[in-house]
Amino acid sequence: MRGSLQSYRKVSLESEIAVASPHRLVQMMFEGALRRIAEAKYSIQQKDYAQKGEAIGKAIGIVAGLNGSLDMDAGAEISSNLNALYDFMLRRLSEANLNNDAEALDEVSGLLRTIKEGWDAIPAEHHQLTSAEGLENA
Repeated sequence: MRGSLQSYRKVSLESEIAVASPHRLVQMMFEGALRRIAEAKYSIQQKDYAQKGEAIGKAIGIVAGLNGSLDMDAGAEISSNLNALYDFMLRRLSEANLNNDAEALDEVSGLLRTIKEGWDAIPAEHHQLTSAEGLENA
């Protein structure tokens, strides 16, 4: 039963990704990172360190993807600030993994939520703007 539920979720996610706008894809990345961080925190509490490592590894991959998607030529100040913030989050996630540090996970989660709230507040007419320059001029 669990395997079929996971298969359904995977197909559902793949379907959503196939039709998602660039704006929605970034929202999904934020949601995925936050979900993985919550899983990692729960795993620390349950002393399931293998699952914690897997969840943090996936969160690191997502945050690295967000960082890699920045257009450093457009909206240089915003992109540079986000780059520094994502780098900080990646370090904190690694520290959380090494030290089973739930507080570090909370810190990264709070930062991601703040960025996500800003991203979610972008008016629909600006969703096609995928660069920081477009956001800076919005």
